[in-house]
Amino acid sequence: MQAPSAVVLVRPHHFRPNPLTADDNVFQIAGSATQSSRLMAALATAAYDEVTRAASALAAAGIRVHLFDDESPDRPDSVFPNNWMSTHPGGHVAIYPMYAANRRGERRSDVIDMLKNEYRVQDVIDYSGLELDDVFLEGTGAIVLDHGSRVAYVARSHRADPIALERFCTNFGYEPMVFDAVDPSGVPVYHTNVMMGIATDFALVGLDLIQSPARRAEVVDRLTAHGRVVIDLDFEQVCDFAGNAIELHAPSGRVLALSRRAADTLRPHQLAIIQRSCTLLPLDIPTIELAGGSVRCMIAGIHLDPRPVTVAV
Repeated sequence: MQAPSAVVLVRPHHFRPNPLTADDNVFQIAGSATQSSRLMAALATAAYDEVTRAASALAAAGIRVHLFDDESPDRPDSVFPNNWMSTHPGGHVAIYPMYAANRRGERRSDVIDMLKNEYRVQDVIDYSGLELDDVFLEGTGAIVLDHGSRVAYVARSHRADPIALERFCTNFGYEPMVFDAVDPSGVPVYHTNVMMGIATDFALVGLDLIQSPARRAEVVDRLTAHGRVVIDLDFEQVCDFAGNAIELHAPSGRVLALSRRAADTLRPHQLAIIQRSCTLLPLDIPTIELAGGSVRCMIAGIHLDPRPVTVAV
């Protein structure tokens, strides 16, 4: 349930760090409108190639990959589809309200149509109208879901509005677990999935970023209630995107998709815990990480039942 076997990826043709998200994303390398067109083109080409290679690596591991291209120059963050959509067991799909105005065009009807055609979709709940009231909830960037225990972990930020979160949890049957998380300078963590990733048998969490010791202990208690091991990440590892990983289910077993940078920052005892239940699948995406997100942000997992294949007689 926690690890999907199919994913959506978006391959951007005009990637660049988004100037409208730089203020609250300390993991992002701020882009500049004054950068040369040659440099911007080089970044876009590199990101395009990184997604192409990532899609091939996932497919080679046995993951079903639905790869969409985005040719618009107006959507610098389109490589991160997990912020605008999520899918859920039972045939449910959510569409989310986005904080940055230039990210709202990332929502794509062709992706939703593909899900309806290829998988059993019962309903699509669209929260994007909340943007008119400046209410935002950026998908599984803002929410990290424990599908088995039905808990939604959320670090408070203006990208995770409590009104939208309450509606989501009511509609989809999750219990919210909200906490304050800040970096060593006191800046709130912009997306929960930068500091937390939940797999079947373990969770990667930057525990020291959770301000309240009592809430920190409660998070650990909930994550470990059914035998899951919590791997505590320090802030340097969080900055290297070790928490921004996603467990996937391949024919040969579970794999943990994460960036090469994230894999390199993990320590031997942490790797030993992961490798008891998962095979590491490191992906080289250094250009995409300039935008302040990593592999988990790139992957929208599909938690839907596939439609049966009909064979003509």
